[in-house]
Amino acid sequence: MTSSSSPGIALKSEGISYCAAARIPIVYANISRGGPGVGAIQPAQQDYLQATKASGNGGFEMIVLAPSTVQEAVDLTYAAFDYADRDRNPVLVLADGVIGTMMEPVELPEMKSDDEIATLKAKKAKWACTGHKLDYANRSWIQPGQWNTQTMQAENEKAAALYASWEKDIQVEEYMVKDAEVVIAAYGVCARIGKPAIDLCRAAGKKVGLIRPITVHPFPFAAFDHIDYNVCKAVLDVEMSIPAQLVQDVRMGVKGRCPIETCLCSGGNIMSREAVLNAVDAILSK
Repeated sequence: MTSSSSPGIALKSEGISYCAAARIPIVYANISRGGPGVGAIQPAQQDYLQATKASGNGGFEMIVLAPSTVQEAVDLTYAAFDYADRDRNPVLVLADGVIGTMMEPVELPEMKSDDEIATLKAKKAKWACTGHKLDYANRSWIQPGQWNTQTMQAENEKAAALYASWEKDIQVEEYMVKDAEVVIAAYGVCARIGKPAIDLCRAAGKKVGLIRPITVHPFPFAAFDHIDYNVCKAVLDVEMSIPAQLVQDVRMGVKGRCPIETCLCSGGNIMSREAVLNAVDAILSK
């Protein structure tokens, strides 16, 4: 496992791509900050496109998990190791400086027993490099590419089939969506800020809901089919990024069935509940 914050992740991108090609399971965390470039050291969500669309050269894909609480960061990190081992592929935990520096009580899963650990190690014996003595007959190979173009294409096709299988792993939270006149789309800390704003709206008789991707790649496009577009006035994309990045996937989910508005901040500024409430009111007053 490794971790960094935005520019450091960019520097690791070649190695991450190498691991995807060589089928080496890794887990890494990006505790995102403002950008581009050195940018600000305060929290932001300006690495969404990097995380979900272009984490390195060569067109590989990864499962990308976005926690909104410290407990969820713990749970998703444990899950990330299981995904990485299962698929022999990198997995990214995409958080931000708010989640990364926040202190909250958490419950840790039980430690695995010695027998469980031995079973896990045995499953890796055929491919993992574990420091064993050199054995040309049974050695493990790290092979990130193929000289034969047909073999390389076959490896790409195997990878594509793996990526397609991840539909079953998609996680999403849908909160008061069915009758909502405004649906907030947000992940991570912005979703955490948006959810109590929704509760305030509901207490005031304003029908607002939330779609929170927990798995931001693959993206839960199907969740947007659960919106009642006969009553929904707009989907409100809330993110700490200017220009907006999450909104590109939101557009693909909405498919033109209602307008999409944005509530944005960046540069290290943290999204406020008041900004979300004002954006909701602006939509409802139209």
